Amino acid sequence: MKILKRFGNEKVAYVYLAKTSKGNIVEFVESIQPPIPRDEKWVLIVSTLNGCPVGCLMCDAGGFYNGKLSKEEIIEQILFLVDTRYGRNVPVKKFKIQFARMGEPALNEGVLDVLEELPGILNAPGLMPSISTVAPVGTDEFFERLFRLKEKHYRGRFQLQFSIHSTDLKQRDKIIPIKKWDFGKIAEYGEMFVKGKDRKVTLNFALAKQNIVDPDVIIKYFDKDKFLIKITPVNPTYSATKNGLESDIDLETFMPVNHKYFVDKLKSNGYDVIISIGELEENKIGSNCGQYVQKHLMENEQLKYGYNFVIK
Repeated sequence: MKILKRFGNEKVAYVYLAKTSKGNIVEFVESIQPPIPRDEKWVLIVSTLNGCPVGCLMCDAGGFYNGKLSKEEIIEQILFLVDTRYGRNVPVKKFKIQFARMGEPALNEGVLDVLEELPGILNAPGLMPSISTVAPVGTDEFFERLFRLKEKHYRGRFQLQFSIHSTDLKQRDKIIPIKKWDFGKIAEYGEMFVKGKDRKVTLNFALAKQNIVDPDVIIKYFDKDKFLIKITPVNPTYSATKNGLESDIDLETFMPVNHKYFVDKLKSNGYDVIISIGELEENKIGSNCGQYVQKHLMENEQLKYGYNFVIK
């Protein structure tokens, strides 16, 4: 793999633009969470597809799709970052690898091959793989095998996230414009997936002011002992700006503005609700969720709060 460019800084995050051994152009990220040092928490975010066919309204990585990355191309991204910092012995206490930079991971069975091989490649006691998915229709075999892999290699240290964004079915279809599992099927899978000391399955809402979120829908379908709720801002992306999506998270109070009732009722009913802001500096670097540096490099306009560290 050949590194083409690197954006960012050592204190927060780097975004790498690279050409894989098979000639695909990919992006991947390493980040830390100040003031937590790297040996306490280190996050890698790798691409699984060349582009993405889903096209979520807030995501800059969904403008094209040129196919799946191979198992080897995904591992190349991980090993470049690992070898640069530590070699194959990674002493980080919380070492998260997110399959979430570019591409819906459930559309690439190569992700599962990577998960199968990672424990034999890395000596990393703190390894915590993370898959964030919209659960496309037709991926049942992927999720069945994912459960078996979790049971085999990652009990108690696997993070599974379903991106929901809205509890209104029509709006959810607009935000995530592909056929996907309904709430009942996600709930059924989560009930089966979480066993013993496993981490709860996350339901993620990138919460725009326009999003419809009804706590009673969550209470109806999702067991508070199996699922937690994560609220994130809509990050400053070209896609969010184009589609008129304005984040509902007040960055001073770290709370929703229009949807405070949603959070309060879920908490009062015993749900774990996490407001996950992340480092605002990452918006300038272009390393936050939904951001995609190559999109920025192709655009003529500039975003006020995003990609400011990326030099054309």
